[in-house]
Amino acid sequence: MHEGQAKQREGFSSGMAVFFATLGSAVGLGNIWKFPYLVGENGGGAFLLVYFLCILFVGIPIMVSEFYIGRTTHKNAVGALKELRPGTSWKYIGLMGVCSSYLIMFFYSCVAGWVYYYLFKALKGDFVGITMATAKAQFANVVVGPLSPILWQVIVVGVVAAILAAGVKQGIERITKTLMPLLFLLIIICDIRALTLPGAAEGMQFLFHVDFSQLSAAAILTALGLAFFKLSLGMGTMMTYSSYFTDDNHMFNTAAKVAVSDTLVSLLAGIAIFPTVFSFGMEPGAGPGLLFMTIPLVFSQMPFGDILLVAFFFLTSIAATTAMLSLVEVPIAYMSEERGVSRKKAAIINALIIIIIGVLATLSVDKASLLGQYTILGRGFFDWFDYLSSNILLPAGGFFIALFAGYILKKQDLKYELSNHGTLKIDGLFNVFYFILKYLTPVLLLIVFLNSVGIIK
Repeated sequence: MHEGQAKQREGFSSGMAVFFATLGSAVGLGNIWKFPYLVGENGGGAFLLVYFLCILFVGIPIMVSEFYIGRTTHKNAVGALKELRPGTSWKYIGLMGVCSSYLIMFFYSCVAGWVYYYLFKALKGDFVGITMATAKAQFANVVVGPLSPILWQVIVVGVVAAILAAGVKQGIERITKTLMPLLFLLIIICDIRALTLPGAAEGMQFLFHVDFSQLSAAAILTALGLAFFKLSLGMGTMMTYSSYFTDDNHMFNTAAKVAVSDTLVSLLAGIAIFPTVFSFGMEPGAGPGLLFMTIPLVFSQMPFGDILLVAFFFLTSIAATTAMLSLVEVPIAYMSEERGVSRKKAAIINALIIIIIGVLATLSVDKASLLGQYTILGRGFFDWFDYLSSNILLPAGGFFIALFAGYILKKQDLKYELSNHGTLKIDGLFNVFYFILKYLTPVLLLIVFLNSVGIIK
C-alpha cells in the first residue's frame, strides 16, 4: 500500500538534497553560541570525545530509527506509526512529536525574530560606534517591544510558511540546498577574520584545550543531552523528513554525515566567535547575550566589521530558518495527510497557530510587562514552552522510539529496510547498531529524561 502512495507523494530528488535538508533540521541557533561555549567550559577536546561517544550511543541509533519509520511508510510522524502498528497506542509517539514541534516553535520563533531584526539592524548600520551600554539598550528594546518583536516574529513565521507552502522539492529542498552551503561559506569567512585577530590563540585554547579534570558527571550528562537534542530527535522532524527520502539512500551514512557536519558547524561557529570575544576581553559565557550584545560590539571594533556583522547575522538567520522549516513541516505533513487539508492551507493554519500562541512567549520575555509578571509555578510562557518540549516531550519521545524500534519492530524488517532491501552489505554494522539501540540507548535516554526533570543531577 505505502509503495503506491510513495509514487504519488512528493519527496527529495537526490541524496544530496536529503543530506542538506536533514542537516538544515539539525543545525539551529544552539550551534552558533550554546554548543561551542559548553565545549569550552567542560574540558574542550575531552568534552568533544564524550560528546561523540554519546552521538554513537544515543544520537545515531535514534536518528536511524526515525529514518526507518519515515522511509518505510512514506508518511507523516503519526501516519507512519499508525501504519506500522495499526490499532495500537504507538501513534501517540507521533502526536508527541507534533506537540513538541508546536511548543518549540512558540518560543523559537520569538528568538528567530530577534535574529532577523538584528540582521536588519546590521544592514542599516545601527551598530556603528556601539558601546556595551548601547548594546544592552538595543537588545532591551528588541526584547521589550512590544510591537517590534511581534512584527519580526510574524515575518519569520511568514517566511517559513511561504517556503513550506511551495512544497518539498520547490520549498524545503531548494532552500536548504542553497542556504546550507552558503552557511558554511559565511562561517569560514568569519573564521578567517577571527583567527587573524591579536589574542585569537586564547579563544582557540578555550575551545580546544583537553582537560579531563573538567569532565564531571554534570558535564557528561550535558554531552548526553546535547547528542540527543542537537540532532533534532524525538520531535518528529527526522521521521517526517525521512518520509521524503529516496529509496536508495544509505540511512546509516546519512545519519553519520549529518551528526559530524552538525558538530563541524558548531565548532566553526566557535572559531568565529571565541577568538573574537577573547581578543576584545569579553565574557565568553554570556549565553544568548553573546549573540545579541557581545558580537555586535566586538565586530564593530574591527576593520570591515560592519560587513562581517551582516554576514554573521545572515548565517545565524539561515540556521534559524532551516531549523524552523523542519519543525513546522511536522504539523503541516500531519494536517495535510491525516486531516485532508491542502498543503497551502495547512501552512497558513499552522503559521496562524504559531503566531497567536507564540506571541504569549514573545510578550512574556519582558519581566516588567503584564504577561512577563504572570507566571505559573514560577515560569512564564516562554520558559514553559521551552521546559515542556525540551525536558519532557523530547526525551520521552526518544525513549519510546528506542523501545519501538528495538522491541516492537521485527529485527529482520529493520535490517531489510536499512540495507535497502538487501542491496547494502551492512551485517556487522547493523548488529552493532541493533545491540546499542536495544540495550544502551533506552537506558541513556532514561537518564537524559531523569536529568531533564531534575531527578538526577
